[in-house]
Amino acid sequence: MSTELKVQEIQSPILNSKPSVFEKRIKPFWDTFSKNKAAVVGGGIILFYILIALFAPLLAVYDPYDIQLDNKLQPPSTEHWMGTDDKGRDILARILYGSRLSMGVGFAAVGFGAFFGIIMGLVSGFYGGWIDTFISRILDVMLAFPGILLALAIISALGPSLVNVMIAVGVFSIPLFARVVRGSTLETKKLEYIDAIRSLGANDFIIIFRHILPNILSPIIIQGSLRLATAILSAAGLSFLGLGAQPPSPEWGTMLSSGRDFLFTAPYIALFPGLAISILVLGFNLFGDGLRDALDPRLKS
Repeated sequence: MSTELKVQEIQSPILNSKPSVFEKRIKPFWDTFSKNKAAVVGGGIILFYILIALFAPLLAVYDPYDIQLDNKLQPPSTEHWMGTDDKGRDILARILYGSRLSMGVGFAAVGFGAFFGIIMGLVSGFYGGWIDTFISRILDVMLAFPGILLALAIISALGPSLVNVMIAVGVFSIPLFARVVRGSTLETKKLEYIDAIRSLGANDFIIIFRHILPNILSPIIIQGSLRLATAILSAAGLSFLGLGAQPPSPEWGTMLSSGRDFLFTAPYIALFPGLAISILVLGFNLFGDGLRDALDPRLKS
């Protein structure tokens, strides 16, 4: 009898212990995510670009704004690994510093769109009725315009600048986040635990932001990771058209625009910024697909 009690005393703490957050959420996510080799590669690319952006002053040998006309249009060499542009500026240094601008625009634009989109989606999905109808019609109007055309209209009204590009790209990201959040909110608010929380006297603010929002973060994260690639590409495209960052800014779209005049004589001026944009966008797409597979329960076998 005493032996059985000792066994129960030894086993009961193990049986009654609750799984940690790591065991409950992080480990299953990583087990699924790490199986997708393409997603891991995408995450590695993003991490590489983030490190480049953070340590650009240490990695760049030359000043990205330093004009040296006697060294203009130099091909790639041991002195200038990616060559120099038509002003004699080191292309590698400009790409390193440009990573800060391009990634900063992407994250700022997506953050702007996510903030307003999440608020609109939560309010629309939770309250329904005429509020849902009103917000949905606004989103329909925004979605009726192609994203790049809406951005062009906004920049035409505000004027060309990098900040206005962030606003423009962020605005046409709002309806995408709002629709995702609205659908998830409509599904979540019908669950029994929401009725239980409401019966205990919780107000709408607590229900929305403490109990609904944390449980719909997965689709928001997935949408945000995929949207980053589009935002960076759109911002570069607007800068290429002369509506975003202005010379002598080392933004990648601006570098592409200035390099198009030398495609036959010095193609490396446009080649390396184009590769930088393409690889980063590919990384975000691969990473976003991996997040979707790992976080969306409907895709799990």
